[in-house]
Amino acid sequence: MQKNDVVKVTIEDIGVNGEGIGKVDGFPLFIKDSITGDVVEAKVIKSKKSYAYAKLTKIVEPSPYRVPPKCPYARQCGGCQIQEMAYQKQLEFKQNKVINNLTRIGGFSAELLAQITEPIVGMEEPFHYRNKAQFPFGTDKDGQPITGFYAGRTHHIIANTDCPLGVSVNQEILEIILAYMKKYQVASHDETTGKGLIRHALIRYGVHTKEIMVCLVINASNESEKSKESNESKNSKKSFIPHKETLIEELVKIKGMTSIAISFNPKNTNVIMGDSYEVLWGQGYITDTIGGISYQISPLSFYQINSIQTEKLYGLVLEYAALQGHETVWDLYCGIGTISLFLAQKAKQVYGVEIVPEAVADAKKNAKLNRIDNVTFFVGKAEEVLPEYYKEYRLKEDDEHRQQEDSEHRRYAEVGDRTLCDVIVIDPPRKGCEGSLLKTIVKMEPQRIVYVSCDSATLARDLKYLCENGYELKKVRATDMFPMTVHVEVVALLIK
Repeated sequence: MQKNDVVKVTIEDIGVNGEGIGKVDGFPLFIKDSITGDVVEAKVIKSKKSYAYAKLTKIVEPSPYRVPPKCPYARQCGGCQIQEMAYQKQLEFKQNKVINNLTRIGGFSAELLAQITEPIVGMEEPFHYRNKAQFPFGTDKDGQPITGFYAGRTHHIIANTDCPLGVSVNQEILEIILAYMKKYQVASHDETTGKGLIRHALIRYGVHTKEIMVCLVINASNESEKSKESNESKNSKKSFIPHKETLIEELVKIKGMTSIAISFNPKNTNVIMGDSYEVLWGQGYITDTIGGISYQISPLSFYQINSIQTEKLYGLVLEYAALQGHETVWDLYCGIGTISLFLAQKAKQVYGVEIVPEAVADAKKNAKLNRIDNVTFFVGKAEEVLPEYYKEYRLKEDDEHRQQEDSEHRRYAEVGDRTLCDVIVIDPPRKGCEGSLLKTIVKMEPQRIVYVSCDSATLARDLKYLCENGYELKKVRATDMFPMTVHVEVVALLIK
């Protein structure tokens, strides 16, 4: 294949990033916006030694699985990769993606996976499921503020306030912010010049409580905000955000509005939120519930974006953990304690580990909020905390060493009497677990390991190690947390 070649090809499969895959004389082509069953015309844009990328120019014969997208910007936007694929076909694609990674990377046999893989958990209504969205602000060619989402692999904003994946109230909120910016000539942040005030709007929605949070990310530091306020006279009506009272007045008219805040981010970075935030109106958090557990969610909290599917996912974790009430459980990468508190309802004792101090603070608040006292949270990297805990446990078992060890300097001395562990739950970031953590887990010999993954490739790699070191893969089940995208969550159960 040469660049600019135009070919006609039948799409036979979908790649991990959602591109259609077709072959011309056995040579694979990856074609964005095409789906299995399409016959398309495409133009080669980049050719490698053994494959090529091509741009869809025409759908010659549409696939029987092709459906009209709900969003007119589905192909341009980077958020939805497979919105034009029928939802049942999306579920089939995601199930196959998980099985292929477990076979190819994990080395598990097709026969075993056919026995232990349970049907993927889909949604009845696969739209309007996002309880959180972050909208970048920019300026159009006429100098007017706009907001929407970035086009795929760019920072070019596609102006759109009505995303079908988000909750419907998002549009009303964004239109209020845009009208305010136009009226008072408040500029959007410009990444090139570094000027302009409004960078992003974070909107959170409590699916069960109907509480709403709006947090504007502004191009300023907390220190400069305080400095400006201290230099203003008491009679001055100026503020760091011009006429913010007017903006607040309009936003609080929306039913369910609970929290309005600003986050300070003056850095030239792709990180959206700043390190801090201040409440402009209401309280600094909203509350939502999952499976009867209440969670307080601040602007900086991590919280699963699909509340409906999260409840199903955590139900699977609880089912796989098979707790009887006498177990000691470790929940690694626990975030704000969502899984930990679920487990604590059935376990004797739960220990949660999370590297982000603010998340651990939220986890402790959430435990107190729900009157759950059999859970303890530690700040730190899981790959450091668990080995340290294991080392101290071994010292505790050895009377001679225990007498020599000054317990005041032991990080886990306050834990007191405990068994080593019965169940370990792991919910790591996309990169999976570090080798040192997996080695410690094997040494601790929990009877059950429940592994929650947002990347089935790294899951397969880690499961392979665990199954080469004393564990057996007993169950696997995918949960569609992100309909219309290529992403999928997986829960796996391993038994000693």
